[in-house]
Amino acid sequence: MTTLGIIGSGHIGAAVARLAVAAGMQVVLANSRGPETLARLTGELGPSATAGTAEEAALAGDVVVTAVPLTAVPSLPVAALRGRTVLDTSNYYPRRDGRITPLDTEELTTGELVRQHLPGARLVKAFNNILAHHIPQLARPSAAPDRSALPIAGDDGDAKRTAAALIDRLGFDTVDAGPLAESWRFEPESAAYTRLYAADPDVPRERLFDVPGLPVPAEGLRTALAHAQRVRVANRTY
Repeated sequence: MTTLGIIGSGHIGAAVARLAVAAGMQVVLANSRGPETLARLTGELGPSATAGTAEEAALAGDVVVTAVPLTAVPSLPVAALRGRTVLDTSNYYPRRDGRITPLDTEELTTGELVRQHLPGARLVKAFNNILAHHIPQLARPSAAPDRSALPIAGDDGDAKRTAAALIDRLGFDTVDAGPLAESWRFEPESAAYTRLYAADPDVPRERLFDVPGLPVPAEGLRTALAHAQRVRVANRTY
């Protein structure tokens, strides 16, 4: 039975944890406040979910999901994540994270920056282009006609295959967007970021949590990735 380690218990981490438990997986959750603060969430998830430290979640997971703000990445347990397939969900939001020069100048993507902080980890960018509430809404069994797809990017082919198999088990098809250097195609402001999954792209941002998700088939996602245009983060407003 696969064990999924999840570091970060916010909206994305909790949504992925719920799908993993529903898929029959064991989950070890961690956050920055300590295992005792996860009692309510693990209680909701049931006996397949336990709480631990970040190191314990990393060591327990056959695959590890990091669902933390970009500024918290340097605090991740580097040694425990070395050699593991890590699904990085982080995004760069300057208003929250402050300015990060190599991202503003497009010298790096967020995935490449995270990889620098986690030497030896087999990093795959995933789950960063979809809002948390759409994760349970859009999850479907394999081969369902209304199944949605998620992009992944990474430099390790085996790690991407592992990530794709996990994401398939959680309820989504995947589209390989290429190496980490191409992961900007589904970062904030891109054509393949969040609004693609909204039922109505004209719904005001404050109402997005009130609308159902719109299935995004693989071909539609491939089109969005192909038509993505890179917008300099330095010129964005948040």
